[in-house]
Amino acid sequence: MAIVCKSQSEIDKMRRSGHIVRQVLEELRRLVAPGVTTMDLERTAERKIKESGAKPAFKGYYDYPCVLCTSVNEEIVHGIPSSKRVLKDGDIVSIDCGVVLDGYYGDAAITVPVGQSVSSERKRLMEVTEQSLYKAIEQVKIGNSVSDIGAAVQEYVEANGFSVVREFVGHGIGTKLREEPQVPNFRSLGTDTRLREGMVLAIEPMVNLGRPEAKVLEDKWTAVTADGSSSAHFEHCVAVTRNGPLILTQ
Repeated sequence: MAIVCKSQSEIDKMRRSGHIVRQVLEELRRLVAPGVTTMDLERTAERKIKESGAKPAFKGYYDYPCVLCTSVNEEIVHGIPSSKRVLKDGDIVSIDCGVVLDGYYGDAAITVPVGQSVSSERKRLMEVTEQSLYKAIEQVKIGNSVSDIGAAVQEYVEANGFSVVREFVGHGIGTKLREEPQVPNFRSLGTDTRLREGMVLAIEPMVNLGRPEAKVLEDKWTAVTADGSSSAHFEHCVAVTRNGPLILTQ
């Protein structure tokens, strides 16, 4: 598939989608607490998206059953909300949300501590993962390449003693949830893609406390760390502009 560069009016539409995603995520951040279930988060997100006039991007995508992905502790991505999954003090939960408004998508993720007993290791994991996202965004400049983005994530993460997931990557986004190009969170070899004005990328570092390997559970969606270590996930949609990176999910 060809890479689609967006016009200013298209980027403005994506910014509106991104704003809704951010509003949803910030409401969910406030809701996260011991005793809350991931289905509680799901119901709140579905209501908020409906009130905004947008539609959920994930529900029904390849038959995915929910509005959110909620991934707890060792779950990396694509955790399915459940009324049986009760958040406990000391957990961390990654919340990934996407919407479509006027035909254009927004997609973002945050990782949130649960309660007051989150370990220093998990706190540091979240801090490094979020900071690696902004290191990546700094590379979103005309003439740079997709591999510059991945290298920025990998170098920062590994310098801090953590590891980058290889099995899942970021992606282009626009009138489809996933467009070209793929955006790895590591230094890619072989064919590379130069960044051009109007490209919009969903950049989403997924970082493990232990080793980088992942496996998918029997539900065919939930990806977990192979060694059982904790994982964190942060994501923004970013447009390539002549004035540098423009975060659309701010």
